[in-house]
Amino acid sequence: MGVLWKLEPATAAKHRLYQRYLDAWWPILLQTAQSTGYTRPRVTLLDAFAGPGRYQDGEPGSPVIILDRLLHHDALDRMQLSPQRVHLVFIEKDRARYEHLMAELHARFGPLGDLPVRVEVRRGEAGLDSLPLLTELGAWGHPILGIFDSWGSVNVPLDVMRRIARNRSSEVITTFGPNWFSRREDLNLDILDTVFGGRTFWTPADEELRSDERWRIWLTTYRDALRRAGFGYQLQFQLVPRTGQPLYLVFGTGSPAGLRAMKDAMWKVDDRDGESFRDPRTRGAEADGQLNFFQMDELCDPELVELVTQRLKTGPAVVETIGEWLLTETARWMPKHALKAARQMRQDGQITVTGAGKLTTKSRISL
Repeated sequence: MGVLWKLEPATAAKHRLYQRYLDAWWPILLQTAQSTGYTRPRVTLLDAFAGPGRYQDGEPGSPVIILDRLLHHDALDRMQLSPQRVHLVFIEKDRARYEHLMAELHARFGPLGDLPVRVEVRRGEAGLDSLPLLTELGAWGHPILGIFDSWGSVNVPLDVMRRIARNRSSEVITTFGPNWFSRREDLNLDILDTVFGGRTFWTPADEELRSDERWRIWLTTYRDALRRAGFGYQLQFQLVPRTGQPLYLVFGTGSPAGLRAMKDAMWKVDDRDGESFRDPRTRGAEADGQLNFFQMDELCDPELVELVTQRLKTGPAVVETIGEWLLTETARWMPKHALKAARQMRQDGQITVTGAGKLTTKSRISL
């Protein structure tokens, strides 16, 4: 692969997801809290696989998107930007891509030292240099969003994730490339040990031979690794573009607000482009395209029904409890969808409702 490469459909869809998420993330962390008057002294975003800043046909890369989106945010006048308070950190290993990224940022934004935020562009390796660089910049003790967005091998040690997980109000996004699960054998076993936290954790996934199951079990294995690292909430999902190969993402956060913000971003991604998000737990429901909230008023997505069915197979539950499970354990579904699914499933004769009366979030249901 040269300095620049073609923008894949899944990467374009992922960028739209990041844009929507950052649109919510920046004001949550940078605006003064109305209830307490507290203003966070520092916020850091780390893009550890930054790339050259541009694609082959001129589309902007993630560093350009991140910086441009922040500098033109609707809430800019309320976020109190300053180089001391907001740090954007971009790491790129390849010398030619690093130099291209520097040139691209200067061409788009002018001298980086004149910007209202601190922009650090470093040549280095994500796994080796992320923690020392965060230490150098005084990021610890303040919110960090770490984006580990490698198209190829996922080779960032779990110790990096663990250190970020233990830092207050911090989150990570890790991307697995489209061929990782079929070509994983190219990786050094010792690297897999560092990424997943030990051989005993990833060996069961390696023993799975069915091609359509490999991505599911490997993604779940990495989600479990983020849980062990200390992230209280984790999302795992397959991003399916209209054309081209899918991408696989795992998101870790310690905040329910961060969890909701990521799911809101998934729903706001423009479905006209044809992408969808697929939960690895589902097998019968195909990803035919993302339903928006207006469509959900009339339709009940088969994936949602399949997931609620899986939850009820473990025993009866109150609809409200199922909603909480949808929020914390499924790729994109929210608590509000539990009642919709229950109504559809009752209409189809799939569930039994305990007691008489109207079906509500307090109703107890079973298969």
